[in-house]
Amino acid sequence: MEGVYQDPPDSPVHSTAPAHSTTTVERGAFCLARCDCGWSGPARRARDRARADAQKHRASTGGPKSPVGGP
Repeated sequence: MEGVYQDPPDSPVHSTAPAHSTTTVERGAFCLARCDCGWSGPARRARDRARADAQKHRASTGGPKSPVGGP
């Protein structure tokens, strides 16, 4: 079929790998980072440390390095 574009199989559109979108979750006095891939960081009392855990996880998986969890 001519004139039809198809993404290559290795493009993000066809990727079967889970996305690495992180967020922070609060549980009582603790905060932890979570990722869409299933990863979860340790419970922290400081939100900044949980955000740093998320940033390290994204960096280790090749995801975006900017914080996503918000302030």
